[in-house]
Amino acid sequence: MTDKSKNIFGNEIKGKALRKAEKSKRRYQKKYGDDSKAQYSVKITENACLKEPLGVYDIRVDEGKGDIPFDTQKGLIVGNIRMGFGHYRISIAMASAAHALGYTPYWMDLNSYPNTTCTKVIGAQNDLYSRASRLSQKDPLFNKIFWEPLNYEGFRQLSYNSSDQKNAELMAAVYRNIPKDIPVIGTHVWPAQAAIHAGMKYVVNAIPDNWPMALHLAEGSVHTIQTHQAYFGYRILNGMQKGDVLKPMPPESLVYTGHYVDHELVSNLEDDCRRRMERKENGKPMRFLMTIGGAGAQRELFSAVIRHLIPLVRRKKAALYINVGDHKNVWDELCAEIKDLDKMSKTHFNDWSETSAFSERAVENDVSGIHAFWHENIFEAVYCTNLLIRSCDVLMTKPGELVFYPVPKLFLKRIGGHEKWGAIHSAEYGDGTLECRDVPHTLQMVDMFLNEKELFEHMCNQIIINKTIGLYDGAYKAVKLAMEMRR
Repeated sequence: MTDKSKNIFGNEIKGKALRKAEKSKRRYQKKYGDDSKAQYSVKITENACLKEPLGVYDIRVDEGKGDIPFDTQKGLIVGNIRMGFGHYRISIAMASAAHALGYTPYWMDLNSYPNTTCTKVIGAQNDLYSRASRLSQKDPLFNKIFWEPLNYEGFRQLSYNSSDQKNAELMAAVYRNIPKDIPVIGTHVWPAQAAIHAGMKYVVNAIPDNWPMALHLAEGSVHTIQTHQAYFGYRILNGMQKGDVLKPMPPESLVYTGHYVDHELVSNLEDDCRRRMERKENGKPMRFLMTIGGAGAQRELFSAVIRHLIPLVRRKKAALYINVGDHKNVWDELCAEIKDLDKMSKTHFNDWSETSAFSERAVENDVSGIHAFWHENIFEAVYCTNLLIRSCDVLMTKPGELVFYPVPKLFLKRIGGHEKWGAIHSAEYGDGTLECRDVPHTLQMVDMFLNEKELFEHMCNQIIINKTIGLYDGAYKAVKLAMEMRR
């Protein structure tokens, strides 16, 4: 196995940084063991949530053998981890595109195999990331001194990638008994790095966000990029070793694709925007979709927006979807803070068939009131937002991976400095607002959507224009790239 922590695209990692990377791996080995020689069983099962709509199968490791064989001709592995909702959302987009193109998507979550060193290492880092994300929203000093700089510059450095590459060596064992010629799309860098270490032959590394960081590099894979700004930044490894001029990435290692978006959203984009503008013209309640991400942060901001909207909901000027994901405690806390929220809300809790039916009806039928969604299953928690996007008018979200989706967007305060560039990108393409970094500016933007039509119609029209230039075709292009690598 090549030591990819010593040299990254021809740029040597020396001294303290390399020793730190090696120490990181030894620390995880000591704490969680080293299963690099283990022969884990592999079986394929139907994904309970995504099999019917998207044809998705799960790859289960260390759970015995199954009866479903790999489709070695049309199979595509979507390698991911359960770290926040953004990476799962990219995975769903890839699976949707693969299904639409006639391929068989296999879902491989490296954070779901509890007996493996791989999952133990990822789980430990996921817990740290989630705790820090929540703390950053409660402690401005912690956010300013530690969290923003880490997300903005710390993860940007080649030395960070060196440590990740060392740690990814501990993740490779889960791929051992998977056919090596099935293409892999990694929607987080660790599944891509682990796949390369394990000898998978055809690996695409689908990079998120719009801020180039060495964190996302998986040398040996083909890297796909959603924005031109990120393409140029990654091409020259901009700022990834302080002010040094680095050897650039080879051109064949980097491909611009556009945004990773579900087939169901892209293919219905024009009709959905037409319905949005018709609802606005006819004075129907404007539908706001609020989505609380995997870190469960920003509850206080959501609380302020809900209070502001409740009188408008009662007057049928607005309607509200609230998806708390798999964080039932967030809904309970909101209800404790906001008088009568529970009494005036229709809850869609842990009943996927009912949630799916509501989402389908809402596309063409009237909606009023407040609708709250919570699902314990992680697939349902994430995919719920995707289903609701088609019938909502405005999506309210932090500028994470949802910045790339074709729906009018109101951007809330970011969590981590890297996210601000997503909001800038969306605003430049005309399908989202600037980042609203405090409550007054957020409420100002809510009122602008409600009380005038120019801003809203501009976004809807821009989304339609953006489709004509292929802006939202990134998932299709990434899937085609992965499948064509074998040829």
